[in-house]
Amino acid sequence: MSWDRDLMFLQSYGNGAEHKAKGVNAAYAPVVGPLGRVPEGGRIWEGYSPDPYLSGVAFGQSVSGMQAGGTIAIGKHFILYEQEHFRQVDEWNDYGILSFNITQPYSSNCDDRTLHELYLWPWYDGVYNGLAGVMCSYNQLNNTQACQNTHLLNDILKGELGFQGFVTSDDGSQHSGVLSAIAGMDLTILGETSPNGIDGLGISFWGPNLTTSVLNGSVPEWRLDDMATRIMAAFFYLGEDQGFPELNFAQGYLPTFGYEYPTAMVDYTQVNDHVDVRDAHAQVIRAVGANSIVLLKNVNNTLPLSAPRQIAVIGEDAGPSMYGPNGCSDRGCDNGTLAMGWGSGSTNFPYLIDPLSAIQARALQDRTVVQYVLDNYAGSIIDAVVQQASVSLVFANADSGEGYIEVGGNYGDRNNLTLWLGGDALIQQVAGNCSNTIVIIHAPGPILMEDWLDHPNVTAVLFAGLPGQESGNSLVDVLYGTVSPSGKLPWTIAKNRSDYGTDVLYQPNARVPQINFTEGLFIDYRHFDQAGIQPRFEFGYGLSYTSFHYQSIQIQVLSNGSTASTASPTTVNPSVCPSQSLNPSDYTFPASISSVKDYIYPYIAANTSIYVPQATPAPVVSAVPAGAQGGDPALWDVLYRVQLKLQNNGTKPGQEVSQLYLGLGNDTPPRQLRGFNKTMLQPGQSHTVNFDLRRRDVSIWNVTSQSWVEVTTLGTNIDVYVGSSSKQLKLHGIIPAQGYPYVLG
Repeated sequence: MSWDRDLMFLQSYGNGAEHKAKGVNAAYAPVVGPLGRVPEGGRIWEGYSPDPYLSGVAFGQSVSGMQAGGTIAIGKHFILYEQEHFRQVDEWNDYGILSFNITQPYSSNCDDRTLHELYLWPWYDGVYNGLAGVMCSYNQLNNTQACQNTHLLNDILKGELGFQGFVTSDDGSQHSGVLSAIAGMDLTILGETSPNGIDGLGISFWGPNLTTSVLNGSVPEWRLDDMATRIMAAFFYLGEDQGFPELNFAQGYLPTFGYEYPTAMVDYTQVNDHVDVRDAHAQVIRAVGANSIVLLKNVNNTLPLSAPRQIAVIGEDAGPSMYGPNGCSDRGCDNGTLAMGWGSGSTNFPYLIDPLSAIQARALQDRTVVQYVLDNYAGSIIDAVVQQASVSLVFANADSGEGYIEVGGNYGDRNNLTLWLGGDALIQQVAGNCSNTIVIIHAPGPILMEDWLDHPNVTAVLFAGLPGQESGNSLVDVLYGTVSPSGKLPWTIAKNRSDYGTDVLYQPNARVPQINFTEGLFIDYRHFDQAGIQPRFEFGYGLSYTSFHYQSIQIQVLSNGSTASTASPTTVNPSVCPSQSLNPSDYTFPASISSVKDYIYPYIAANTSIYVPQATPAPVVSAVPAGAQGGDPALWDVLYRVQLKLQNNGTKPGQEVSQLYLGLGNDTPPRQLRGFNKTMLQPGQSHTVNFDLRRRDVSIWNVTSQSWVEVTTLGTNIDVYVGSSSKQLKLHGIIPAQGYPYVLG
């Protein structure tokens, strides 16, 4: 991960601009659920980090960038959607791999404090930055479906967080009509009662059923008005009523000509204009890729390379797929170099620069000989090639994705944390035959490296993640020192899989699988620190081609906390829109338009009889007062500023990610990330780095009062640590419960 706020924004700005230029009003992005509770989770590559602060910053920047590009950002998935196994009933029962069939999606069972301090934290950032849409998730939360959970959607999201936009279902995450409407869901996609309409197209919980529910009083009329208002508010908020491009492509269909209404096979016409919307975004993609590469090992300055005599490039992951970059539907395979995970969060590559191609192009400049073997199992050929080389680059990967696709027996979630396609054995083979072996890993999350990391011939290791279309170019920029590596790990790399303390539930433990978040706040590095487990590489770790010196920490008090006040909730008036006719005959299909087969309409059948249920006692459905956007405004007040002097005391220019951690006591993790800054420095140059601490950064969630409470008001001193990773903390200060901050070292 780049840990670069500007690149986070620019990457999403390009995403938003491309969607807009295609005529897309709203995009199902960015992703902060899953957060990353389990390292094997299939969709963690779509998000950022299991650390809520890091994910919050990235989520907020991505929301701002996407919407600045002109497209409504729909953040997903809300909330506690942390694994693929058992997310949908039909999907998992149809696989035929379960010990028994399930009857409902899994329930994520989580206490209120953990929900707020860990999983809900990034959503505050998104809403604060103007998030216009939220997608509710497949799973249940404490045994209530996320998309019909009124406490989650109404009380917390729209009330506590002050979310002003609309809530949409995922494809298949809506499980009811009236209940989901009353609970706060505003939009349904794709609309059918089953995922992709597999149980019948044109059948919807809403459509005519929602119309009937309003007419018979099951859904208040003001709730329908609220749905429409929230959807259109997002439309106008982004200015999409002014000069927005017409839709110029067909989703999921690539030929130029086709049906305007494909399921009904109606109106054959040109459906794809093939508008090139890429602009200069390749430059951003390349920069993000290079700045995200994490240098994990570099013995005796093996890297950067300097015109080596002969390079051996080994491994299937180094070269192109024999099927092309888009040969497998939704990237659902592992052939050739890996640059993207699989599932609905994937996209088609316009091209993919594989590492071998980029290395060969650079080698031509240096008159370097390049030999390669792209078959992981060509043992004798590999031995012969690497024995000639002055440096061997061995590539290996692991993959994951969404649960509707199975790859190599991995049903979305990874079955393990080892490398695929014999990658671990391949690395050992190359290292056994070449004294200068550099390992490059492409993977969606942590992998175990114990089998080969300490081999004396493994001289350098680069973790390159899933870098996208400029993969090879980004890698070569780092390999040859055009860009000094500055990526930091957004999660922990363990020595053993069991060290993480959490794992995927692979077999159902009940007809409605129950996943209990008993670890509470302690996931990833928080768990390692709490349990005293030494990782292989800690959260926030990453080397550089230069070195940095931290010194002169200072802590300033900017506010005594007495001036900020809690904002009063916005008054809600459910009768903003005047009541319309409730005569059923006014809502039948208009004679002036014709229907298209299998499409969903709001109109009811002629002569429909409306039954008004007699409830005893009559249910009361009230609008929830909304707080300020992003929660209590006082949470965003800056209370303290931490300063330090950072110097590049090496011989090469480079960027350093300074990281600030707090110890808040009160049963919280020993250290929690609460600040980071990426700084570019020339050799010998110094710079003052500032971290602003907001009230929310020094607070915990009080379950009893249902509010955030500063720990200093509880008599707790705050430990302040600054350094280059979660364990390399070079500076230490104290913010006392009483008195002025002071420095310990």
